[in-house]
Amino acid sequence: MSECKLNHSHEDVRNKYESQAAFLPADMKPLFEQFLTKEHTQDLLNEVFHLLKKYDLVSEDEKYERNNRLFLVLKNV
Repeated sequence: MSECKLNHSHEDVRNKYESQAAFLPADMKPLFEQFLTKEHTQDLLNEVFHLLKKYDLVSEDEKYERNNRLFLVLKNV
């Protein structure tokens, strides 16, 4: 993933999640619901936003990598 200089808000992450939720693994959705009820650092919001960005368009290998990272983040916050 390329580096982005924009800071993404909690609302940006929520909107991106909602636009990609249909493409995410079902067992990830409750973790996201929990994640979105809490406050997070700007770095973490940016990372999650970029893991979700264009999720529906990436290859299966890339989805696997993103899923691993998302599960790691979501289970440890």
